Amino acid sequence: MMKKIIVSICSLWIICALNPLVSQAAEQKPIQIKTYHADVNGDGQNEKIQLKGILFSPDSNFYREIWTEITNKQKEVWKINYAGGGYDPTLQMIDLNHDNKKDIFYQSATGGSGGLYNYQLNTISQGQLKENPLPEQAYLSGTFEDNFNVIIKLTPTDKPITIDVQNRAEDYIRLGIYDKNGNLLESHKSVMIDPIAFFEPVLISKSKGYGLKSYQQISGAYHADRLGTVETTWYYENGEWIILQTKWIPST
Repeated sequence: MMKKIIVSICSLWIICALNPLVSQAAEQKPIQIKTYHADVNGDGQNEKIQLKGILFSPDSNFYREIWTEITNKQKEVWKINYAGGGYDPTLQMIDLNHDNKKDIFYQSATGGSGGLYNYQLNTISQGQLKENPLPEQAYLSGTFEDNFNVIIKLTPTDKPITIDVQNRAEDYIRLGIYDKNGNLLESHKSVMIDPIAFFEPVLISKSKGYGLKSYQQISGAYHADRLGTVETTWYYENGEWIILQTKWIPST
């Protein structure tokens, strides 16, 4: 039994010695990223809201763990854990579900090439911490068509948007999407539609309060081949997110 313990300790020491990143990640201590004060449980008093994290390593800006601790005057504590880690985490306290209490809206950058963010929306209702869903685009489509055209549909009923991609013809011919005459070589070939990259709280009106604006990128043959962005304004009503407006913003 003693031999097994010694072998295990030696194995762990060798792993850490050979991989200093493992050792550094294990040694990192929690950091208090930012402290906020806001009434998020509706009791009329501000709670202390601490955004905390653990860096991946001393020379990294990436937080491998991120969470929020909320403490009220009665020393009750609520903790919110965020999945995925990220860069530059932030909180916004804003009433997005229109229950006259501020929600806790979290975002952090993933650091990927697509400019994607992690996000989460929480609220405290009757003393219980809950996670609220965020909007999702139920319908978006985009396909390559003959004559170096791309057809984008934002909804099943809206008029399709036609994008002339003649200026990218050489690249698309090289990639085997079109022949030199603009004939599509693969029928029903779809463009690349990213998930929602970023949410931005926006004031709808003084009477209605706040909603969210989402940004979603659409690319052609590869991610850097950006065609444009779908901007959608959302409003939470009757327990669900509804679309107020969807716009297509072409890349310049």
